[in-house]
Order: sequence, then C-alpha cells, then structure tokens
Amino acid sequence: MAQNFAHGNYSHTQKKARNSGGGRTPSDRARRTLSQNLLADTHAIDLMIEAARPHGLVLEPGAGEGALTAALATMAGVEVVGYENDPLLAAKLRARTGLKIVKGDLTAATPPQEPFAVVGNTPYPITSQIVDWCLRAPAMTSATLLTQLAYAREHSGDLGLWSLVTVESWPWFHWELIGRVGRESFRPAPPADSGILRIERRPEPLIDAGGTWRELVELGFTGVGGSLSASLKTRHQGVDDALARAGVERDTAVGHVHPDQWITIYREIHHDL
Repeated sequence: MAQNFAHGNYSHTQKKARNSGGGRTPSDRARRTLSQNLLADTHAIDLMIEAARPHGLVLEPGAGEGALTAALATMAGVEVVGYENDPLLAAKLRARTGLKIVKGDLTAATPPQEPFAVVGNTPYPITSQIVDWCLRAPAMTSATLLTQLAYAREHSGDLGLWSLVTVESWPWFHWELIGRVGRESFRPAPPADSGILRIERRPEPLIDAGGTWRELVELGFTGVGGSLSASLKTRHQGVDDALARAGVERDTAVGHVHPDQWITIYREIHHDL
C-alpha cells in the first residue's frame, strides 16, 4: 500500500507498523537477514529440474520452505539432502517431508566422496562461495544454480565477457546460462532477475597440467601492461605467435578472450599438444 507522506496520510497505525518492522512478520525479517528469496513459482521449479536432469545424490543449498526440495525428491533415483541456515525452516521442512535437511551452510560441509550434483536457489550474497565450494569438490558432477542474472551472464560468457573463475576452471568444467527467471517468481521479490547457471564437469579434462594452466590464466588477468599480450610477455616467450594461432588480436582485453582460445594459447606457449 502506497504511503502519501506529502499530504500527511500517514496514520498512527502505519507509524506503529513502521517502527515495529514495517508490518513484516518475524519470518519476513528473518528471510531478509538471511538473504532468503524463496522460490515460489512452479514453472521456475520445472525449469530448474529440466536444466539439472537430477539423478543420484543431490545436495540443495538454501532449501528454504522446500518447494524445489520436494520437486527433486519426486524424481526417480534421486536422493536429496537439503541445507538450510534458518533453524525454523530447516525443522519445519524436515518434519513435513521426512527428508534429510541439514541445518547449516553447504559451504561449511565436507563434500561427499561419492558422485553428487548440486541444485539450488543460491542466496545472492554467498553465490561465489557456493560456486567455489562446488568447483573444489572432487566428486561433484554438476551444479545447477539459480543465481542473480548478472552473475550468471558474467560467468557463462553471455555478455561476451569471461571471468577469471570461468577461464581458470574451463579445462575441467563447462559453464552455460540455461534460462532466466523473473524476480516475481520469488517471495519476497529480490531486486533483480535470476539466471539458471549450469556448471558441468567434463568427462575428460581439456589439459593435464593444472598448475601451469592456473599460473598462465592468473598472469593474464593481472592487467599488467593493459593487454593480455603485455601481461603474458612478462614471463613467457612466443606470446604473439600463440595469440595469432588462437585468433586473438594483440591489443585484446583479457575479458574478451574465449576460454577455448585460452586453451590454444596455453598449448602454444607450453608446447602441450
């Protein structure tokens, strides 16, 4: 309900509600504190299930009230384990579904040793921590995450730009923006739309040497000299030939270099064919 402050239409009742938390219930205020924007749209849930193609063990960060959890649990051959920081929501969901719901943060858990997938609506402030946890988990097969749209676009290359974390993990993981979900699909609505980000482990790595790959990529992203060429030349020979072979202009900014071009550059510089 709109409040007309200019004309004094601000009643004592409205003022009391504002002073006590804006008329929000304790659950509403808890959701804001924990960055909980609960998924409440069945079509969006269907999109997540379709993108995730779940099977076997599935971990869900931010289970919330369990809309996605319940949908995952109905899939044949799926064993879902939910993680929820809000103790009240965790207890209610555990009692209602009989599923394993862990009160706590997925990123504080030890990853399972058996193959598993991650599927969830990630709280925006800790999206990067969840992604990092997934990438470090040796047995993780895929992560299908509902993230802020800007994050999903930046890390999937949808904007024509590529982030450090995407390039660095590219030999082992493929990143893709699967679809978009409007902010109206959440309760309460977040300030931005969301994207379905799919991170899938490759059957075989594109390269073998992780250490030298990460060193090369991190050097390129330092920005030394103002271009990828200048940055790489601080430590490596044959950079111009490697860039030419990859189809990258010498003055190209590092964010515009496709991860597959990075693979070619790496192989040319390290003669790893």
